[in-house]
Order: sequence, then structure tokens, then C-alpha cells
Amino acid sequence: MSHRTRVQSLSITPAFVLAIGLALSAVSVEHASAQRRGGVPALPPPVEPVVINTDVVPEVRVVPVVSGLSHPWGMAFRSNGDILVTEREGRLRVIRNGQLVEENIPGVPEVFASRDRAGLMDVAIHPDDDRVVFLTYTKSIEFEGEPALTVALARGLLDGDALTEVTDIFVADGLDDGIAASRILFHPDGTLFMSLGGSYVFAQTGQYAQDGTTHFGKLLRLNDDGTPALGNPFVGSEFYLPEIFSVGHRNQLGLTFHPVTGDLWASENGPQGGDEVNIIKPGRNYGWPIASYSREYRGTWVSDTPWLAAFEEPEVIWWPSIAPSGLTFYTGEQFPAWQGNLFVGSLMVGRMFRTGHLERVVFNARGEEVGREWLLTELKQRIRDVRQGPDGYLYVLTEEEDAVLLRLEPVESVETDPN
Repeated sequence: MSHRTRVQSLSITPAFVLAIGLALSAVSVEHASAQRRGGVPALPPPVEPVVINTDVVPEVRVVPVVSGLSHPWGMAFRSNGDILVTEREGRLRVIRNGQLVEENIPGVPEVFASRDRAGLMDVAIHPDDDRVVFLTYTKSIEFEGEPALTVALARGLLDGDALTEVTDIFVADGLDDGIAASRILFHPDGTLFMSLGGSYVFAQTGQYAQDGTTHFGKLLRLNDDGTPALGNPFVGSEFYLPEIFSVGHRNQLGLTFHPVTGDLWASENGPQGGDEVNIIKPGRNYGWPIASYSREYRGTWVSDTPWLAAFEEPEVIWWPSIAPSGLTFYTGEQFPAWQGNLFVGSLMVGRMFRTGHLERVVFNARGEEVGREWLLTELKQRIRDVRQGPDGYLYVLTEEEDAVLLRLEPVESVETDPN
């Protein structure tokens, strides 16, 4: 791996990185458990449809499609109506005809899954053949004779309800501590965008996000065989790996395309505040951690300045943090008043438990933000992912051991007899 010299200079071994990741996961779980006991009471996810009122759509029905999911992370829609859902512990599930198939899809690669963050992450389907499935996951490796972690992109072929011919087509260069998130999204030209967060140990010093010799803290652009895509901005550079599309990222948990411009938009988590949505441009630097609007967990500012001319500015910023996850622009016909709005999943607001929600962000014709609306706050659920389905409805994945897939649909008006 190309980071060997840098890792040694920091006196950090792969075993140390792995140990830190496990320790952070344990602390996070203990913290969440304490909040369950002493904070806002945990509510079970809904089991029956509920109706909510929103700003421009008077009534929206929230329908539980399936329950029984455990820490789902991503979803993908097949042409036959099936919905594939990943679970962090390493399971690939299928929802068919509105029911969660009891058996997991076999053939998923072996996943390192901690109690909090690492594990099986996103799922995507090849645009030309929806039997071809792509998965991102935390992978156990050996580095310099010691156990270590990284992130891999696997490809497999669905044969019935089994995943076959599974192979890792891309393995990230760099060490992970189980913190780095990875979303994937196919571009209409057939290339694949892949986000890779910076591991906690190195992210705090910028050793990953600003280091072009590792994939972590970057947005990558790949061919469907895992090789660098033609036209990538750093191909031929001795200072950057050829897969890199943009640099200077902390942890990107959502990717989507703008329906008009075609630009790639990405959500990015800050530590405390300073969460962002960025428009990703080739070869650009997004500043982490040299210029950031966020604070460290201990309360100090991450950087001396939130802005420098050399770095791209975010389109959307959150104070306090909402822990943004999946995101999508709505383009369907079911909610005409929502067309062009950005929907962002929130896991938690300001480190306060049971404050997750779905956020609607509104832009004017010039692309300037003009409003935000919080949705699904009544449910008090962490929102991991949001996608527009082929039917034009919005689908929302909650995040917990007892997670559900929700469908947002309009409540049809009832014609009444005026007499």
C-alpha cells in the first residue's frame, strides 16, 4: 500500500487503528444506550399508516412497507419490483411484493461488522443489467503482518435469489478503523461514483483527506470493473491516485444527481455542526480539515477559518449538526409541489437522541436555498437513506435494530356531495 511511509511516520500501526475503531464503536454504543435510558423515550417504528401535514402538501400518508430490518444502510430498486436492502451486519435482503423475504441472499462477501459503524454499506444495480449488483463493505485485511481494515467494492451476479460470481473489483488503498462510510451511485454514462470517508484516526489531522496517495477522504470515479474511469482529473499524476475525482472530504453518506444540471451532489458529516451538501466538481478540494464550519466533539473549532479561496464552498450547511445521510432530488409526479426539492435523511440533531427526521430543502430557479422543512419528526426515528422509487413515491429507511422501510404517498382528496 502506498501509505506505508506515512503510517510509520505517525507511529500508528494497523492494529492500533483497528483498536481505536473498536473502542470508538463501544463508546458510541454506550453513549446511545445511556440516552435511551435517560433521554427521550425510544418509540417503536410505526406499524400502521399515519398521515402527516406538510407545508406545501397538506396531507401525506406514511406507509410502513416492511418491518424486521436490522440496521439497514442502502437500497436499490430492480425492474421486476424487488427492492434490495443491505443490513450493516453483512446481510443482503430482498423485499418482494411488499413482503420481506425471510431468507437472506447468500453469497455476500465476508464483512467486518462492529457494533456501531463498520459493515455492509451501500448497494447499487448496474444500469444495463439489474442482475449485476455492487456492494461496498468494510473488509478485513492483513497489512505488514497485522490485522487491519479497509473498504472494498464487490460485484456479483444475481442468480435467482443467490449472489454468484462475487469478486472485489476495487479495494481502497489506506487503513480504515471502521468509521469510513461508502456510498455508490451510477452515472448515466456507466461510470460509478464511490465515496470514501476518512478514518477517525487520520481524519482528525487531515492525513487522509488531503493526502492524494490514499483513497480515504475522497470521492472516486470508477468503471464498472473497478478501474479508474477515463477522464478522471488526476490520471497521470504522481501525487494523486488515478481513481480520485475530488479530495478534502470527511464522511459522505449520500450521493445524488441534480435533475436539471446533472451535477453530483453529496452530503457530508461534520463532527459538531458544519454538516454540508456539496456540488462535486472534478479535481476540486473541499477543504477538510483545513477549512471547515464545524467544531470538534470537545468543542474547539476544527480549523482557524471556515473558508479559503482554494477550497469549494458547500451549497448547504447545518448548525447544529443533523448527521445527514442518504439524499435525493424529487422528480416524480406523485408530489408535484415537491419537484426539484432535495430530501435529506437525518440521523440525529445536535447529538440529541431521537431527533432524526427527513429534511426537505427548497431552492429557487437560480439554485439558491430558500427554505427547509423537517418531516417525520413525530416518528423520532434515525433516517439512514431516502430514494425515489420507480412509482414516484419516496422511500425512507430508518436505522435501528427494529428498522422499517417507509413509503410516502399523497392522500387522495375525497369528492364530497355539496348537497
